[in-house]
Amino acid sequence: MHSGEGKKRAGDDISQRLLDFAVRVIKLVNALPKTVVGRHIAGQLVRSGTSCGSNYEESRGAESRADFVHKLGIALKEIKESRFWLKVISQSKIMKPEQIESLIAECEELSAIIAKSIITAKSKK
Repeated sequence: MHSGEGKKRAGDDISQRLLDFAVRVIKLVNALPKTVVGRHIAGQLVRSGTSCGSNYEESRGAESRADFVHKLGIALKEIKESRFWLKVISQSKIMKPEQIESLIAECEELSAIIAKSIITAKSKK
């Protein structure tokens, strides 16, 4: 066993949550109606809902603090965009709101965590 194996890094939990979020978004997108509106929202949501995790992963391999903050900022924008599309689905009743309430809640928690990470990283000069 390598010395790093078995030890969780600080960002591993967030990475897993973002991965789980992406999978849940994919499943939700597949359940959207195959209408003009459903397809439009599906395209928007699948892009934003899956890219927040990939941008977060990129931030973990950042070459500088500025690069780290920049990539986290992109991840935050994408998770906020996802929240917007989820709320559109909920408020327009394309799907039953209770089908996506927990996804919106997870989106809001992840937004808060990523925003806090950006603030923390910016304060460490």
